[in-house]
Amino acid sequence: MNLIHRHIFANVFVTVAASVAIFGFVLMVGNALKDLLGPMLAGQLALDTFLHLLLLLVPFVFYYALPMGMLTGVLLVLGRMSSDREITALRSAGVSVAWLSAPILFLALLGVLASLLINFQFMPLARQASQRELAEAMRANPLSFIVPKTFIRDFPGVVLYVGEKRDTRLNDFWLWELDGSNRVKRFARADVGRVSFDEASNKLVLSMENVQSEIRNAKDPEDFSQKLSTAAMDRATVDLPLNRLMGNRTVTRKLKWLTFTQLMAEWTRASRPDPAVSKAEQELQLTRVRFTIQEKFATAFSVLSFALVAIPLGIKVSRKETSANLGLGLLLALSYYFASIVPGMLDKYPALRPDLLVWLPNIIFQGMGLWLFYRIDRS
Repeated sequence: MNLIHRHIFANVFVTVAASVAIFGFVLMVGNALKDLLGPMLAGQLALDTFLHLLLLLVPFVFYYALPMGMLTGVLLVLGRMSSDREITALRSAGVSVAWLSAPILFLALLGVLASLLINFQFMPLARQASQRELAEAMRANPLSFIVPKTFIRDFPGVVLYVGEKRDTRLNDFWLWELDGSNRVKRFARADVGRVSFDEASNKLVLSMENVQSEIRNAKDPEDFSQKLSTAAMDRATVDLPLNRLMGNRTVTRKLKWLTFTQLMAEWTRASRPDPAVSKAEQELQLTRVRFTIQEKFATAFSVLSFALVAIPLGIKVSRKETSANLGLGLLLALSYYFASIVPGMLDKYPALRPDLLVWLPNIIFQGMGLWLFYRIDRS
């Protein structure tokens, strides 16, 4: 690699790394706000657990940030070189666009390999570890589900509200029991309550004092024309099972979170005839496994697709403003990801082969990139 190639490679590498870091940070903050910040503020996650879960998000955000970072980094570097007339000088000396692109394409191929490792190994393991740790944190502190001054909707069929919580003592306790249509069929309010965890039965036990209750019409809970049944009790107990709630916090085996070895095992299992599963359902399961594998490969090769498009566009855009190239990169990335979402909507239709359609955005971008190469090399 000569001096010019080393210069281009170093500049693109640094800019791509910075772009990936920025995109990754934005995606990490978004995921943290959505999944982790609420439980931490509610006391369900300790600070060290929160920070460790943030660290486990890194491979997941790199899954999306690496292709976008490659696109933006190449656009920024070549756009700057073009605006500074470096590209013009090199081409006047007889250097072809293909020769100039060699270090960038080499870096893109390295990015494809890195993306394959992230998609098929590091990201799945990190997501599984994250879900496992989150589930263990919730199990370690089940009383943290009771958050004061908040309408608690975590428990199926029940809405809770607690005015104040002091350890296991609850003040100003409200409970709404819902029917299958999420209509209130029973309401209770207590001045004082206590909450305890029954580990053997995996449930929270709420003991209420001075309870005022209201029972509505079972057929039409929203019909207030009839007189409502009311009752007053000195004490009442309510059980809140955690099986279903903590089931949502357990490690789910989403296909996207499986490693390559696990996905191949799923493919083998789905391909094996099963008398308990209909042929249509078996074909649907097999299509979803194939789609997940092809999607991971296609996402990795999008690094190369973005580089092929970014090189001629970066050379052609001769502006010093980095915002122009950055905006172009974001627009192209959004177009690619929008096009890649469509095949995922067709996973219920195996005959349409969504596992092959997922490669269509790559084919379009690479075809467009090669056409732009041809146009610029002839100009």
